[in-house]
Amino acid sequence: MPPHAAKKFILTQEGLAEIKQEYDDLVQNKRPQIAQRIQRAREFGDLAENSEYDAAKEEQTLIETRITDLEKVLHKAQIIEPAKQTDFVIIGSTVVVEMDGEVDEFMIVGTMEADPASRKISNESPVGQTLLGAKVGDTVDVTTPIVKARYKILKIK
Repeated sequence: MPPHAAKKFILTQEGLAEIKQEYDDLVQNKRPQIAQRIQRAREFGDLAENSEYDAAKEEQTLIETRITDLEKVLHKAQIIEPAKQTDFVIIGSTVVVEMDGEVDEFMIVGTMEADPASRKISNESPVGQTLLGAKVGDTVDVTTPIVKARYKILKIK
């Protein structure tokens, strides 16, 4: 069995709901819509030079690939409960840190939910990996391909 075959996809209940919603939309709406587009494009005649047909088939491939990916995630999802107050950072924790005099706050989530713009960072990212297990008052050094940074953990919620 390949190493990635046993990998679980860590999700919050909210993240699982979003993935289920995307999956349902793809299966119930997008898949039938693209099938109709392909049928209409076939009616135009010669498929060899039918750009509408080619575009629809390409979109169908993307949709089917995404559906397959989401099925894998749904099958291997591991739900994490919102973190209870703990003394150390775990997946699901919201962490308040200080870096270079600036205070920042973010939640540690699984890779499927990571969205830095929404203040959610992956447990597998350099920052997420380094913060896991840290306690309030700890200072940790994070090395990324771009920068080295020092974070002081101010609060864990």
